[in-house]
Amino acid sequence: MDQSTLIERIKVGQRVSTKTLVYLFIKRLFDISVSLIGIVLLIPISIIIKICSICNGDFNSIFFSQARIGKNGQTFQLLKFRSMIPNADEILFQTLELDVIAKAEYDQNKKLKNDPRITKVGKIIRKLSIDELPQLLNVIKGDMSLIGNRPYLPREKSDMGNYFEDIVKTKPGITGYWQVSGRSDTTFKKRLQLESYYSNHYSILLDTKIFFKTFVVILFGRGAK
Repeated sequence: MDQSTLIERIKVGQRVSTKTLVYLFIKRLFDISVSLIGIVLLIPISIIIKICSICNGDFNSIFFSQARIGKNGQTFQLLKFRSMIPNADEILFQTLELDVIAKAEYDQNKKLKNDPRITKVGKIIRKLSIDELPQLLNVIKGDMSLIGNRPYLPREKSDMGNYFEDIVKTKPGITGYWQVSGRSDTTFKKRLQLESYYSNHYSILLDTKIFFKTFVVILFGRGAK
């Protein structure tokens, strides 16, 4: 490789680096600005969810914290409004052990359409995607972004296969390319393909499209289960 070619490659690398830094700065500024506004909504929504839960005989905490995989494979505690019964994991493992059809469905999609763990209030807040709102606190903290890939469970790492390294290049998001491209109507493998694509093609334009398309998905409840 001659010197002129080497210098040209260095210049290209510098342009890419500068472009990425600008993108990350704008993205972080947007994350903080929108999250601060959104957090104001958490108080009245939390009160309504708590009242509805009590009316349905559920006196447990309306919040839920769980370890998830973040950027570069580091784990963090994700916050959500609880949409499942308190012993959800225990019930899931029992269901998969006793129900062969449910196990086959979960192995393919990592979700169950008729999930026995979801509460009455949980069905509503999931349909409206309200259960994700506490993650605004994760965004402020820097563990997540408004737009990114799904925050996967540590136990799902082995199932992600070769897609894992691509997906953890970016921070997980409250919404993302998968959520506006079918969400629960897609298989686990298709989800991985979509999110791998995002990690390798993220841009301000793509993030903007995902952000506004999210409102359409929420409004019509597409793929939300």
